[in-house]
Order: sequence, then structure tokens, then C-alpha cells
Amino acid sequence: MSLIYGINPVTEAIVSGKTINKIYVQRGSKEIFEIIKKAKEKGIVVVESDKSKLDKMITEKDEKIKNSQGVVASVTDYNYYTVDDILEEANMRNESPFIIILDKVEDPHNLGAIVRSAECLGAHGVIIQKRNASQVTDTVEKTAAGACNYMKIARVTNITECIKYLKKQGLWIYGLDMEGASNIYDTDFSGPIGLVVGNEGSGISKLVLENCDFVVKIPMTGHIESLNASVSAAISMYEIVRQKNNK
Repeated sequence: MSLIYGINPVTEAIVSGKTINKIYVQRGSKEIFEIIKKAKEKGIVVVESDKSKLDKMITEKDEKIKNSQGVVASVTDYNYYTVDDILEEANMRNESPFIIILDKVEDPHNLGAIVRSAECLGAHGVIIQKRNASQVTDTVEKTAAGACNYMKIARVTNITECIKYLKKQGLWIYGLDMEGASNIYDTDFSGPIGLVVGNEGSGISKLVLENCDFVVKIPMTGHIESLNASVSAAISMYEIVRQKNNK
């Protein structure tokens, strides 16, 4: 069991049919009336508590106290998908695969934001690594604002081998790097696509970069040379979708 918290993530967990063991709500809070109503309609046990206790439930030792927004849900751990599940999702939608591949993205806020953007922009799935990378945690689910309930997230042991497999399935792999040969606005993003986003500090690892078909960049005109990983991913995803919609 794990905990998710916040009004949007818990609401989406209820609506999407995620297995919820129990929901803890702030005593007397009017803001979560709809959550209580939806939970009772689904037969989910609702327990009232003080907000301070709810905040402490989701805060690890030595962490700054988190804000639960007055609602915490005890849910089953995230059920990861396979890469083939993601490809099948594209097939079921009768669309060319559009997959986001994360190379050692460590910040759970970045992972959550990327999952949220990917879901909003119609990606078929997100691939992460099993080691040395953020996994789907309560922080990720909170940042994703419920998107984890709808997005297929797969874990793999080796990103390079995963990329080789996706290439065999007909995908073109685009690595997002500030040293890219061309910018995203001059790149043709037609067809089945895998977009690789690298680590917050070191970017895409050398071996992964070598296995990308293309390396692209976001043109920068300001004094700061790089963008946050989740922002870069969102901008690139939007450009890919814009091009697909204009064809």
C-alpha cells in the first residue's frame, strides 16, 4: 500500500477506478465534500481526522511538512506496464506510437510534471528506469495531478536496449539535448516517435545518445542556457503534437 494526497490526485484516483483501501479527510472541510460524496458512492471507507495528522501521514522524517490539502488516500502501489503494453495502446487508438523515454530523471517533481504533460498531449506511455531514477511515488502522483491513473508507465532495466527494441518496432528515436544538430521547430516529427529526455544535471548519457536516430534542441535566445527537464519535455511534446495535428 502507498499514500497519495491532494484534491485532484485523490479525485482522479476515485474516478479512474484505482483500488483505494481508505480515504482520510479533514474534519469539517467543505472543500472536499465532492470527494467524500464520490468515495461513498464507490463504497470506499472514509475516515475523518485533523489536518495536522493528515499532513504528518505523508511527511517523511526530517522532511518539511507537506500539505495534504485535507485529503489522503491509501491505495495499492502503482501497477507498472510493459513497453509492449504502451505499443498496444497506440495500436488500439489506431495511432503512430508516441512514447516519452526518460534517461535517469531523478526528481519526482520532474517525473510527475512530464507524466502530466504526456497525458494531456496524448502520448501513449512513459518509460523510466528501474534504478538510479525516480519511481512513481506519492510526490510524483501529486505533481501529476491524477495523470498517473491514465498514463501507462513502464520500467526497464536498460534504456539503450529498450531504444533498440523500439527501433525494431519502427520508431524513430529523438534525443533532446542542448547540443542537438537541429532545433525542434526545423525537425520533421512525422511517424512513430520516441522522445528521450535526459537527467536534470548531466543530460542524456553518452551510450543512449549514440543510439538516438536524431539529436534535437530547443532554440534558446536568453542568457540562461538550459531549461528544466520537465519544461523541455513539455515544449518538445507540444511541437510534436502540433506537427501531427497540422498534417
